[in-house]
Amino acid sequence: MPQSNPSADALTVVLVHGAFADASSWNGVAERLLADGVQVVAPANPLRGLSIDSAYTASVLQQIPGPVLAVGHSYGGAVLSNAATNAKNVVGLVFVAAFATEDGEILGEVESKSKDSVLNDALVALQYPTGQGSQTATELAINPAKFRAAFAADLPAAQAALMAATQRPAAESAFSEPSGPPAWKNVPCWTVVATGDKAAGADVIRSMAKRAGAEITEVEGSHVIMISQPDAVTDVILKAIAAVG
Repeated sequence: MPQSNPSADALTVVLVHGAFADASSWNGVAERLLADGVQVVAPANPLRGLSIDSAYTASVLQQIPGPVLAVGHSYGGAVLSNAATNAKNVVGLVFVAAFATEDGEILGEVESKSKDSVLNDALVALQYPTGQGSQTATELAINPAKFRAAFAADLPAAQAALMAATQRPAAESAFSEPSGPPAWKNVPCWTVVATGDKAAGADVIRSMAKRAGAEITEVEGSHVIMISQPDAVTDVILKAIAAVG
């Protein structure tokens, strides 16, 4: 839910979605921020690999006039950890059930060590054309039958089924490419830990947040906490705005 033509003298909140999702996952939060007079941009994350997605998101950040508070959900946090490193207008980061990756870290390896996450057992591998002749590459989606339990357990079954039907698969390279130097080492950051997160894993998100020195807010809910608890997530973003403004 983007607001077009942000003015250069006001802070803009950029909401970056994660894997298996799109920008509409931020609608509840974006509506609240816009109602509070906050400039919002919610770009499409390509989901074609960490390096590609980070470069694209960096270009979005760099073309926004004025300061930016960058907010990432899930895989979007890893993207921002890379993309915001060279975006001089980013003044803070908010991780919402999101990965705050370290230099050289690989998401797939991190996820495999989580005791809370059940996502790996819910994934299915698909193939997509690379544009290089008949060559294909692997992308990952969530088995619709396991979507609600792994991703959105606190949402109504019908809503979770709709999200499963409209999910966007992510390239396997999103989880196998090493992350680069992280932006969170240079700007203040906040993290919302969803205590019932079975996708990223509440244990992984909490550990990364502590490592990043983030101010942590724990909220009861699933991985898609910004959908099930938009007020709580918006409150953290507003608190971050007040701190960096």
